[in-house]
Amino acid sequence: MPGDGFSLDRSTFKKLSRLYILALSAIAFSVIVSQILIHKYLDDQASDSTVVNIAGRQRMLSQKLTKETLKLLVADTPEERLNLSDSIENTLENWHFFHTALKRGNDSLGLPGNNSPEISAMFGEVDPYFSEITKASEAIILQLNENPQASVEDIRSQIATVAANEAGFLHGMDQIVNQFEEEASEKVQRLENLEWLLMAITIIILLSELLFIFLPAAKGVRGTIQKLLQAEKEAKKMAKDADELSRAKEKSVKELRVLNQAMNQTLLFARLDADGNIIELGEKFSRLFKIRKYGEYNKFSDLLSAKEEEKKHIEKLLEENFRKEWQGEVKATIQEGRTVWLEMALIPFSSTTDNWEILVIASDITARKEAQLEIEELRQKRFQEKIDQQKLISSKIIENQENEQNRIAKDIHDGIGQMLTGLNFNLESIDVKQTEKAASKIENLKQLTGEIIKGVRTATFNLMPPELSDYGIVPALTKLTQELSRLTGKKIILYDKTGFNQRLDSLAEINIYRITQEAINNAIKYAESTHIIVSVSHSSTILSVTIDDNGKGFQASKTQGDRADSGGMGMTFMKERIKYIQGRLFVTSEVGKGTKITLNIPLTK
Repeated sequence: MPGDGFSLDRSTFKKLSRLYILALSAIAFSVIVSQILIHKYLDDQASDSTVVNIAGRQRMLSQKLTKETLKLLVADTPEERLNLSDSIENTLENWHFFHTALKRGNDSLGLPGNNSPEISAMFGEVDPYFSEITKASEAIILQLNENPQASVEDIRSQIATVAANEAGFLHGMDQIVNQFEEEASEKVQRLENLEWLLMAITIIILLSELLFIFLPAAKGVRGTIQKLLQAEKEAKKMAKDADELSRAKEKSVKELRVLNQAMNQTLLFARLDADGNIIELGEKFSRLFKIRKYGEYNKFSDLLSAKEEEKKHIEKLLEENFRKEWQGEVKATIQEGRTVWLEMALIPFSSTTDNWEILVIASDITARKEAQLEIEELRQKRFQEKIDQQKLISSKIIENQENEQNRIAKDIHDGIGQMLTGLNFNLESIDVKQTEKAASKIENLKQLTGEIIKGVRTATFNLMPPELSDYGIVPALTKLTQELSRLTGKKIILYDKTGFNQRLDSLAEINIYRITQEAINNAIKYAESTHIIVSVSHSSTILSVTIDDNGKGFQASKTQGDRADSGGMGMTFMKERIKYIQGRLFVTSEVGKGTKITLNIPLTK
C-alpha cells in the first residue's frame, strides 16, 4: 500500500512474534517435562500386570503339582506312574522357573526383579515351603525313574510332604500377590498426584503468560488496529472493484445455469469442492433457503444452517464422505428459523486425479419428517396417559386395601370384640354357689366361645389362608370354595382335572388365590350366581384356572376402560395382578348367559 501511514508497524509484529514464541515455548517445555515424568512412571508400572499374572500362575502350578503327586496314590500300573512322573517333572520345572523369575527378575518375561523389601521378606517366608515341596517332588521323580515298580508306600512320605506344605505356600503367594497389587496401586496414586501437580504448574504458566505477555500484546495490537482503520478507504475501493468482478462472474454463472435449468427446476442441486465450498448452487436450493444474491454463502454448511451443532454435523459428513457415496437425512434451518429436512445424496467425482468435487442432490422431506415427529409425539402422549392410568389404578388398589383393612377391623370390633365382651360379662356373673344357673351360663359360654372361634377363623381365613402357605394353591382354592359355599349358601365346587400338586413362587400363589377370590366374590355379589365352578388343569408349561358361573353376565367391552364401580375396578385389579406374575387373563361373558374367567400362568422348571 502506498504511503507510510498505511503500512503496518513491523516492529510491533516482531515484538508480538517474540512474545508468542516465548509463551508457546514455555507451554511446550511444561508439556514435554510432563510427558517425560509421566512416561517414567508408566515404564515403572509396565511390568506390574505381568508380575501379578505370573504370581497367580505360581499358585496354579503348586496346586497342579500337589494334584499330580496325589494321583500317584491311585495309579495302578507302572506306565501310569511313569507318565505322572514326567508330568510332575515338567510342572516342577515350570514352577521352579517362574518362582526364580519372580524373585530375581527375567528379561524374557518382562520381570524387573527389583522387588520391594516387603515382597523379598515374604519370599523368604515362602522359600521353606518351596524347598520342601521341591525336595519331595524331586525325590518322587528320582525313585520312580529308578524303579517304576516301587510301591506307593515307598513314596507316601514324600507325597505327604508335598501336600502338607502346599497350604503354606499358597498362603504366602496370596500375601505376595496382594502386596504386588498394593504396590501397583500406590504407583498409580503417585502418578495421579504427579498429574495434578503438573496441571497446577501448567495453569500457573498460562496465568503468568496472560498477565505478562498476552495483555501487553493486546495493548500493542490495539494501536496497530488504529493504523489499519486508516487503510479502510483503500480497502473499500478494492471491495468495489471486487464487486465489479463478482458481477461479471455472476453473469457467467447465469449463462451456465441456463444450460442446467431442467436439473435446477426439479432437484435441490449443488456442486462443492473438496473443502465444502459452494462451486454451483441450483435455483431450487436458492428458493428454499431464500438466498438474496449469488455468493451470499461460501460454505455449504453455512447455507444449510446457522446453528453451530448442525453446521459441524454437515461438515463432518462432507469430510467423511469426501471420496465415497453417502445417502441419508440431514436437518437444516432456513433464515426464518424454520427447520427443513432433506433427503440428501453425496456423490464424489473427479475430472482429474487430484481435483475432487462433490455433487449434492437432495429433496425436501420436511412434511414427511414432521408427520413422523408428530406420530412420535402422539406416542409419547399415549405413554404418559398410560402412566397416569397406572397411577389411578395404584391409588384405587391402595384405597381398596384401606377399605379392606377397615372392614376387617370393623368385623373384629363389632363381631369378635362384642362377643368377647359378652363372654367377659357372663364369666363375671357366674355364681358357683348357684349350681343350676352356673351350669346354664356355662352352656351359653360354650356356645358363645364356639361363635368367637368361628369368627376368628373366618377373619384369619380372609387375611391369609394357612392352606396356601402350607400346602399350595389347589388345597387353598379347595378350602376357599368350601368356606364360601358354606357361608353364602351358593353351590361352589372345585375340580382339579389334572391333579396339580406343584408348588409355585409365593407371590404367584397369593396372586392366583386373590384373583380367584375376586372372581368368585364378583360372581356372588354382582352376577347373582347360584352355581360357580372352579376348574384347575395344567400342562408341562402352563397352569390354567377357570372360574365359570351361571350369573346374569355382562358386556365384556364395557370393562375395558377405567370405571369407578366395583365390578369394573375389580376386573382391572385382576388384570394388574395377572400381569404382575407374567400370566394372561381371558374374560368371556354374555348378558343372561353367565361369565367365564380363565387364568393362564406359565410354569417354570
